Amino acid sequence: MIFGLVLAGGRSSRFGAEKALAELGGRSLFDAALATLDGACAKVAVSAPDGGGAAALAAARGLPRLTDPPGLEAGPLAGILAGLVWAAGEGAEMLATTPCDTPFLPADLVERLAAALGETDGAAVARAGDGPHPLCGLWRTRLAGPLAALMKAGHPPVREALARLDGRFVDFPEAAAFANVNTREDLARAARSLAGRRSTMASSPRSD
Repeated sequence: MIFGLVLAGGRSSRFGAEKALAELGGRSLFDAALATLDGACAKVAVSAPDGGGAAALAAARGLPRLTDPPGLEAGPLAGILAGLVWAAGEGAEMLATTPCDTPFLPADLVERLAAALGETDGAAVARAGDGPHPLCGLWRTRLAGPLAALMKAGHPPVREALARLDGRFVDFPEAAAFANVNTREDLARAARSLAGRRSTMASSPRSD
């Protein structure tokens, strides 16, 4: 059984506002991330701090909201650890994670990561032509203990943690699918890309 986690706890400092609430193509970046997980996961939660827009969206959609475990350095691994503990407590074997600022993820992301992970321990994370995307991953919930032990000394780089947790990379050919929205310029670029995709789809011949 696979559960999902939207990672929406970042500071959005370069964006200048909470990225999860930003609109792209008529929906929020939050909802774009949620759509990637919804069909593939039995339950989905949100990693988000108190009082923010992502927390409000989670509440509005009836989703569990997780905060970082106390006493640990803040960062994406803290959110993933909270997700692993939650998913394990609910009986799930795996946790799929996606950041809230990557709106074009492949619809079959979780399926392809699960196929690569198979029956092995550890985690499987996406890698495209521009490099690894370690927050787009699938993690065995049994990693909660080892990850907590690893984080007692601080928040290591995600790639370093993966190397120590039997992580493996899964290659995806479509690098554009993993484009991040970190700035307002990135959002404008994503909007142009989305408009181009929709124009191409509208002009494509349809079979009867």
